[in-house]
Amino acid sequence: MDNRELLDVITSRISVRKFKDQEIPEEDIEKILQVGISAPSAGNRQPWRIIVVENSETKMKLAENAFNQSFLAKAPVVIVICAVPSESAERYGERGMNLYVYQDTAALAENILLAAHCMNYGSVWIGAFDEDSVVKTLEIPHTMRPVAIIPIGVPEYSGEEMPDKRPRRPLKDIVSREKLVK
Repeated sequence: MDNRELLDVITSRISVRKFKDQEIPEEDIEKILQVGISAPSAGNRQPWRIIVVENSETKMKLAENAFNQSFLAKAPVVIVICAVPSESAERYGERGMNLYVYQDTAALAENILLAAHCMNYGSVWIGAFDEDSVVKTLEIPHTMRPVAIIPIGVPEYSGEEMPDKRPRRPLKDIVSREKLVK
């Protein structure tokens, strides 16, 4: 892959919320997860755990936990990323527990989104959910925090129905050189 192909994958990714009723082969799920865990992490701590959800009832509960985002339950696979703050804190103390662990899991989530897109699957990062409900639904121990829910599937859109890439703010509005310009 040349640089332009990689950049095209990154810049063409969109959030997909409509999925076909079509299973994802296990080898594709494994590949997506393998690419996900290649994400960088502070001190290579890899302070994350991943829960793969395919059970319909559990997906329905997660959709309810995510403020009734019903499309979540229609995805064949839902990946839940959990942060393990203590694993970052072991090496980096409070900053690891309060910052690095979330940066690390965000890098993991983005890799998963990009891998899915590269493999012609649609996905979306869901951060809006009731954390306590997700913890209860998935029996997550109190030492971990769910930080992202990512439904993945074959997009249901066809050609013209495909959502447009949402515009990004111009660089001149968000980038400063040498010091922050207000």
